[in-house]
Amino acid sequence: MTTPTDRSEGSQAESLSFELDLHHPQEKVWRAITDPALLSEWLLPVVDLKLEPGAAFTLRSQPQPGWDGIVHCRVLEIDPHRKLTYAWVVGDIDTVVTFTLAPTPAGTLLSIVHSGFRPDQKQNLAGARYGWKMMSGKLVELLARIP
Repeated sequence: MTTPTDRSEGSQAESLSFELDLHHPQEKVWRAITDPALLSEWLLPVVDLKLEPGAAFTLRSQPQPGWDGIVHCRVLEIDPHRKLTYAWVVGDIDTVVTFTLAPTPAGTLLSIVHSGFRPDQKQNLAGARYGWKMMSGKLVELLARIP
């Protein structure tokens, strides 16, 4: 289902890459990654999401020690039903998340790439790896129960 692969993007940054082979149509997967109510169910509660380049929005979670629970985001690129890229900023961790959807004979291949971690952010990279694995599982469960 989910096979995480870490890729280095040169000496200045590192990224996480996940692929999910989903047995759901692209339109349904797109809805799950862009509809605020659905996104809140598997990722984090979303506030003020507008699907237009430059639009700022936030993802909010329970505050944790060392984190206020807020992810500051900004839409960088949107190609409906194919690609969505946004800035993902937590404190001084300024990264980018890209969702890419491609049709397959059985449904949709969803690629999630979280890039831009600095070499001194290994702990943050590990936390993001754990988070994306957990959230990918929630996404699969959500897609199985929505029409």
